[in-house]
Amino acid sequence: MQTDPQPGTLYVVGTPIGNLEDITFRAVRILQTVDLIAAEDTRHTGKLLQHFQVKTPQLSYHEHNRNSRIPEILEHLSQGKAIALVSDAGMPGISDPGYELIKACIDAGIKVVPIPGASAAITALSAAGLPTDKFVFEGFLPAKTQRRREHLETLQTEARSLIFYESPHRLPETLQDLAEVFGSDRHIVMARELTKLYEEFWRGTIADAIAHYQQREPQGEYTLVVAGTPLSQPLLTETELKAELQQLISQGISRSQASRQLAKFTSLSRRQVYQLALSLVVSDE
Repeated sequence: MQTDPQPGTLYVVGTPIGNLEDITFRAVRILQTVDLIAAEDTRHTGKLLQHFQVKTPQLSYHEHNRNSRIPEILEHLSQGKAIALVSDAGMPGISDPGYELIKACIDAGIKVVPIPGASAAITALSAAGLPTDKFVFEGFLPAKTQRRREHLETLQTEARSLIFYESPHRLPETLQDLAEVFGSDRHIVMARELTKLYEEFWRGTIADAIAHYQQREPQGEYTLVVAGTPLSQPLLTETELKAELQQLISQGISRSQASRQLAKFTSLSRRQVYQLALSLVVSDE
């Protein structure tokens, strides 16, 4: 068993996502014995280090200084120093700039050692009650409405459980987009304050979730677990969809009605089917 950090090694150290008891003995030992700790927020990490009486010096590494910090950290590593990389919570490299540093170390032939720890995505999935044998982690969705909807549309036929991160101020918009693209009856689990005193799992349909947050203000960061597309629904190609639409419209049904009718028998939302209907060169008047 390795007892001391190896020189010239980057350690990717998982830290608690809430409850400090979730840190591992190995993680504490590594943090105590490396030469430097590269932290996303040195003030935030400082509280963790103080709690576990870790006196190792910190070096800030975050989204806004990564371009200048990566060469500096690589230089330290090339000189034989052992460095621990930590994020504000959970595993570094998951929805944070840790990936760029890890990739730079690998490209430079520097050894990278993971020290596993808590992850909000896996923690939420494990207790969500949705299928866990296959899942997709999507992280944070685009902030702009149009890009967010376009990205969600690429996931409409995804049969695996979907995991997203979302901030409280964008949650209502995201829920509306999920309803529009996936359908309001799709099941969703919303987890917040994971491992903390007021940990909460809310379960229901997307429509129920929208109604729920019309009555209260979202608080804290959310991990959303959304059920995948039911495999019992037919997954039609775009060509097949257009042919079905063409046939319905030729019977005198409007584009909007045809889209609504066809969406009920596919994995797609009415909005996406309607977009296909608009591309057809027919007269539905």
